[in-house]
Amino acid sequence: MAAVTSNQEKAGPSICGYHFQWLALLAKSLLELARQAKKLGEDDPRRIINSLKAGLSIILVSLFYYVEPLYSSFGVNTTSAVMTAVVIFEFSVGATLGKGVNKMLATLGAGALGLGVHRLATLSGKTGEPIVIDLFVFAIAAMATFARIFPRLKAKCDYGLMIFILTFSLVSVSSYREENIQKMALERLLTITVGCFIAILVNICICPVWIGEDLHNLVALNIEKLGIFLQGFGGEYFEMYEEGLPSKDRSFLQGYKSVFNTQSREENMANLARWEPGHGRFRFRHPWEQYLTIGSLTRQCAIKIDVLNNYIDRQIQPSLEIPSQVKEHCTMISLECGKALKELSSSIRMMIRAETTLLHIGNSKIAAENLKSLFISGLWKEADPLERAPATAVASLLLEVIECTERISNAVQELASLAGFQNMESSRSLEQQQESNQRIHSINLQNHEITIGE
Repeated sequence: MAAVTSNQEKAGPSICGYHFQWLALLAKSLLELARQAKKLGEDDPRRIINSLKAGLSIILVSLFYYVEPLYSSFGVNTTSAVMTAVVIFEFSVGATLGKGVNKMLATLGAGALGLGVHRLATLSGKTGEPIVIDLFVFAIAAMATFARIFPRLKAKCDYGLMIFILTFSLVSVSSYREENIQKMALERLLTITVGCFIAILVNICICPVWIGEDLHNLVALNIEKLGIFLQGFGGEYFEMYEEGLPSKDRSFLQGYKSVFNTQSREENMANLARWEPGHGRFRFRHPWEQYLTIGSLTRQCAIKIDVLNNYIDRQIQPSLEIPSQVKEHCTMISLECGKALKELSSSIRMMIRAETTLLHIGNSKIAAENLKSLFISGLWKEADPLERAPATAVASLLLEVIECTERISNAVQELASLAGFQNMESSRSLEQQQESNQRIHSINLQNHEITIGE
């Protein structure tokens, strides 16, 4: 008896210790989750606002359940409106509009087709009705599923095709047992339409997130990262050759690497941006496809830059001194291309036509011709070809960077024409006019205050 009591006394503290460790681990996990949530909210406060908007849209749709006249009109189908608001509400206006329009059109088309199949099946008698329904369901579901494989349809209508299959199957199969199938289909269409409209209105009217604007800024930022690298490359590379050692801190030159991972993101954003209406600086039918062209050219330029970066990162000390003329022209090419790219980035971001980009590209071409003349003139004849190979490769890559920069410039100029970018002078005159109006308004306010005081 005494032994049993002692065993219970030993087991008691061990159980308490186990529960204490479990609670401590739970508290640590919750604290880490809170830290992550805080970081996500600080990185993009729109995420918090979007969560509140989603809750608001569901509350507004659920009023159909609470208001008796509305509930009596739709009945239990009111739940379709709530589910629709939950499913289609997305972070951006374009994504919500795309899902909403796809769902409404798919429900309308599938419902009408389902009623037609039901009408046709009833003509075949009670025995043949389920066979006809199943044949149509099989054929339509197979064709719609196959259509989802096509890239263009998958990018724009994948969700709509899925809803089409679901609604058509639901209406067609239910028509065999449901007596008033027309009423059920109509109520389902109306409740889905109500849920879509409420979700879309909440997303547009309260702190809207325009995915097209995010795409616009992303493309401009990627070009700016390339410009930052090129502006710093010349000094870093030739400083390494002079010192024979890598520079201490080149973190500012590594930003271009993120450009490689944005292709799928840009394509998705462009597909969603096409659903958005005209807003702010972006007109209806804005040329979103041109951003994909600019993004592709930007990644091609980033590939050349990545190879240039390898020449900075290598640890092998050079065995050949580079002539000062070669350093000067290579640095000039890198610097002028960097300036051109940064100006193109600013042109996209501010939607103003770039004025001096062609001047910077022209300066880089002049430096390139001078560099070619140096190599043609028999520079480094006495040097071993293997020793001068790295510097020759860098010069060749810089010549290719000029071509990439010019192609990006042409694509941006085409975007400026399609999107109607303002000229720099008209933009400045507009800013001056706004400033003068503000000054006049402030003077009037001051005079008004003096009159009251008197």
